Amino acid sequence: MGFAIIIVMLFHVYLPRTDAFYGLRRMGNVGVDIFFFLSGIGLWYSWAKNQDWKRFYYNRAVRIYPAWLIIAGYFYLSRFTIGKPSYALPFGGTGNAVADSWIDLFGDIAFNWDFWLHDELIFWYVPATMMLYLFAPPYMQMIRRWPTYRWLAVLPLMWCVVIQYVTPVHDAVGHIEIFWSRVTIFLLGINIAESVRQKQRLEKEAWWMVIVLFAFSLWACIWLEQMKHGGFPLYTERMLYIVLAVTTILLMSELFDRVGRSTLAFSRLRLSLLNRFFAWVGGISLEIYLVHVEFILKPLSKYHLGYWPTFLLTFVISLPAAWLISKVCGQIIKRISSR
Repeated sequence: MGFAIIIVMLFHVYLPRTDAFYGLRRMGNVGVDIFFFLSGIGLWYSWAKNQDWKRFYYNRAVRIYPAWLIIAGYFYLSRFTIGKPSYALPFGGTGNAVADSWIDLFGDIAFNWDFWLHDELIFWYVPATMMLYLFAPPYMQMIRRWPTYRWLAVLPLMWCVVIQYVTPVHDAVGHIEIFWSRVTIFLLGINIAESVRQKQRLEKEAWWMVIVLFAFSLWACIWLEQMKHGGFPLYTERMLYIVLAVTTILLMSELFDRVGRSTLAFSRLRLSLLNRFFAWVGGISLEIYLVHVEFILKPLSKYHLGYWPTFLLTFVISLPAAWLISKVCGQIIKRISSR
């Protein structure tokens, strides 16, 4: 997760298309797929311990909502204007501009409804995650009882084709393609989670397949972004992301394992610190995601410092800010849980 949020941040920093690094930089958004896959695994762990639906939803809410309400609440309140909704309300609104502006504010802070209604991509990962969390328990219950239903992970792939080319469907829900094309990777995370929980490992002979699939999917995605960006439906590349995300996770897991098992005495401490650093960054990845674009990256971008200085400054400033928010939210969660 620490690795994933870092490459997501690399993706968010502007780089002109003429740059030779552009295609690889664009690949940073595969970090989102990594998060969804790992989220699916984590949910299965939680569900395996306690299949209480109320407890499940409570745990998910207290993990997300304190940070969400602090950061998104401040963001939307700071640009709130009475009588001026940010977007047109569904069904024409109430007809009263003041009432509509308050309704719009509530919808944005509660669950970022402008993402669902108008594809507003500010903080979009959080409402998308909350929606997947909502449907995760029935899916997990179903595949536990009838394992064949794991094949439902194929359905979102079909759905992406439908929303792209079937006009009535595209007009209705095509604007949130960024969500639909990530459902499969989330379900695959749930599907594979029991094998992970039982600590099953790949055969040695399978690693060549993992490496080849990783290299091929990475090359294909970089080429598409560098040469044909904007010239193809986004869901087509996100089908490649499924392969790229899973193989990246396998390779990174093996790398971190080897770092943790290093027998090189002179470098053991440094390697151990490296793993701890990535784990720490992963632990505050939600807060980093929420804070880094709107509050740090965009103000820094005005100074035109260049790609790498902008990224490094954004990263360095985001870490303490995210850590502080995480600590505040931890105290809030502790108080809520004690009651």
